Amino acid sequence: MSEMTAPNHPHGLGYARVAGKWGWFVALGLVSIAAGLFALIETDLFAIVSVIFIGASMLVSGAFQIIHSFATKNWGQFALNLILGILYTVGGGLIMQAPVEGSMIITLFLSVALTVGGVLRAVIAFRHREVRYWWLMVIGGLISVALGVLLYSMLPWASLWVLGTLIGIELLIQGMTWLQFGLGLRRHHK
Repeated sequence: MSEMTAPNHPHGLGYARVAGKWGWFVALGLVSIAAGLFALIETDLFAIVSVIFIGASMLVSGAFQIIHSFATKNWGQFALNLILGILYTVGGGLIMQAPVEGSMIITLFLSVALTVGGVLRAVIAFRHREVRYWWLMVIGGLISVALGVLLYSMLPWASLWVLGTLIGIELLIQGMTWLQFGLGLRRHHK
């Protein structure tokens, strides 16, 4: 098979099948952009809905983990799987019952992750000062630390708008990406 007709080549058969569906990618992009804009306008509502979804996911995952622990009882990890399943189920239920408090806990974890990650990046950068532009990693780490501390100092108020804003930005970026991808496929489809 020549390079021009290989299945993964832009003009090959596999690509042609996907290029014919360019409208679906454009639609996905437009829906994601609309959802992102809604999330940025209604950050509190979107954060609460997202936290409820996270809680429901944890609850379902915990229930399946409990079932899995009994199904694989002979494996030797029964107690650990059962405890983790119970923790996930209880945690998911609690988050769903109190989504505002759940958003504060998630935001607190985000704050800690930013702070710890920033410190670790700065330490890694200082340990490898022989690498060119090591100081950029230090700056990035310090920015992460500053964001983590700032986020923590703004709790509990920040817990709702931060999650809604981050999800909204992600949806906008994802939507623009899918939209451009679909339009690119459209050009190749013609």
